[in-house]
Amino acid sequence: MKITGLETLHCDAGWRNFSFLKLTTDNGIVGYSEYQEGFGSPGVTAVISSLADQVIGQNPRATEKIYSDLYAVTRPAAGGVVAQGIAAIENALLDVKAKDLGIPVYELLGGPIRDRIRLYWSHCGTYRVAFPEVHGKAPIRSLEDVKAQGHEVAEKGFTGLKTNIFLFDRDPIFYAPGFNFPGGYPELNAEKEVISALKAQLDAFREGAGPEMDILLDLNFNFKTEGYLQLVDALAPHGLFWIEIDSYDAEGLALIKRASRTPISSCETLIGIREFRPYFENRSMDVAIVDAIWNGVAQSMKIAAVAEAYEINIAPHNFYGHLSTMINAHFVAAVPNFRIMEIDIDQVPWRDELFMSVPEIVDGYLILPDRPGWGIDLNEEAVRKHPARPSAGLTQWH
Repeated sequence: MKITGLETLHCDAGWRNFSFLKLTTDNGIVGYSEYQEGFGSPGVTAVISSLADQVIGQNPRATEKIYSDLYAVTRPAAGGVVAQGIAAIENALLDVKAKDLGIPVYELLGGPIRDRIRLYWSHCGTYRVAFPEVHGKAPIRSLEDVKAQGHEVAEKGFTGLKTNIFLFDRDPIFYAPGFNFPGGYPELNAEKEVISALKAQLDAFREGAGPEMDILLDLNFNFKTEGYLQLVDALAPHGLFWIEIDSYDAEGLALIKRASRTPISSCETLIGIREFRPYFENRSMDVAIVDAIWNGVAQSMKIAAVAEAYEINIAPHNFYGHLSTMINAHFVAAVPNFRIMEIDIDQVPWRDELFMSVPEIVDGYLILPDRPGWGIDLNEEAVRKHPARPSAGLTQWH
């Protein structure tokens, strides 16, 4: 069996685009993967196109060899969008290999440890604050609306939700200065009014969702170490499941973790064991978030194994489409140190149409399928019915 082609497909996903890789072989087996370049990663498609000649003609079952070859030829620029392009190729190769063997991908990874995967509703309220028109949902414009969404999450059977920061005295807005939204706050300070607004927002979610709901908070890159220290102290009484923090400073994050009574999660933007290593060595977080779309599932398994050596659980970073959800499900089904899995519920109304099947979710748990490969294929005709936006991602936020 030989690889005959790599094709990228893109479609409208509201404030961003969905991107997919289709890998074809000479015996008719097709492998798919999902990647994204509409949020902070421009150029992944160009990387895949540039690497195609290195891949076409090779045996797709030699997944580790192909990964090693691609890493070697891009070593001077390792990481970033280059690594994300390689990961998209690796994940499509795994789909082909498992389909050729007639088994799910998780069998290639050692077999499933669990067949039900606990989910949390991610960006809860966030999309309804920032992009209600593209997600077909009623906008969130007040704390009463926040409370109502918390109630909706509980009614739909989820046991966890994760939110971001909303400010209802400014239009309202999704507050993410680390991503230059709404802009004009490059100093990344934790001002008193922001902390007060966040505490009120968490109280509203708690009132709506009930006392049993696990509430997670994502602070992203929105503050510096000083601000995070203020926030973990101020939010301690809220009993959060975790506070998620992105920081380039492993020692600074460890300082925050030691000061926090709430578990800390981090590392979703890291690529490869080398980048994770200082965070593990400094015990910088309680839960390591691993992006298997950026790293590739085979490489993510290696990161999870190192995390296990440090007695650290992992959680997948998954705010993409259904194919990404299934890729991550196979990943975490096969690792012992799994904590909980992210999923976006609010999406464009046509998301389900883009796939030949959709994830089965029962009472807030994803049910692991036994179909070959990722257990989900792309509906290419539906993808083409929703052409990609010419400009999507962060530019849509302004």
